Order: sequence, then structure tokens, then C-alpha cells
Amino acid sequence: KGSKGDSNEGSDTKTTKLKGAQSINVRHILCEKFSKSDEAMERLRNGEKFDAVARDMSEDKAKAGGSLGWQIKGNLDPDFEKVAFELPASSVDSPKFERVKTGFGYHIIMVEGRK
Repeated sequence: KGSKGDSNEGSDTKTTKLKGAQSINVRHILCEKFSKSDEAMERLRNGEKFDAVARDMSEDKAKAGGSLGWQIKGNLDPDFEKVAFELPASSVDSPKFERVKTGFGYHIIMVEGRK
């Protein structure tokens, strides 16, 4: 459950504009149910900090405010990566976030930094 091996659909089209970003500092909120992920996104839209919502609602790693730390391409679920490496960097106070479904559930992803 989770990794799909060597799935590379879309790898040439979208990754070209992010050639510079080899790794990202990423946070997520993982919800098993779509409705719960909607609730989390609504809280974020209403101005709550990403790490606080993650601690309340994420169904994994919540104690770290959803932080997955620095990740390189190939370490994460391919569907998660496709979205995460496209997101602009933002802060927990004013997050830019996106939702993606993987074998684990619904992830709301934000990126804090790139290098």
C-alpha cells in the first residue's frame, strides 16, 4: 500500500520548471476520509496555522505539526511528490496548500522550503 514503483506519468512535462529544487521541506495533514480533509482545508482557509491544524487533525506524525522534514524526489509516494514539488514555498502562518489522494488517504500538503 503506498508506493507504485516506477510510475512516471507526467514526469517530463511538469518537473522541468523545478529543475532547481532537488529537495523540499514539506508538511502534510493526512486524513483517511475526504470529509475530514475538507474540514481541515476549511480551517486553513479561515486563517488557522498549518501546524496547529496538523496537530489537531492529521492521522500521522501530528506531534511534529505535520512535518516530514527535508525530502528528495523518489522518497515519497509518486502522487504526493507530483503535487509537493509543484507547490511554492510558504509559511505555516500563511500556507499555500494542495490536497492529493494516495493509498494512505488524503494529504493536504504545504512546502516550507526548497534547496
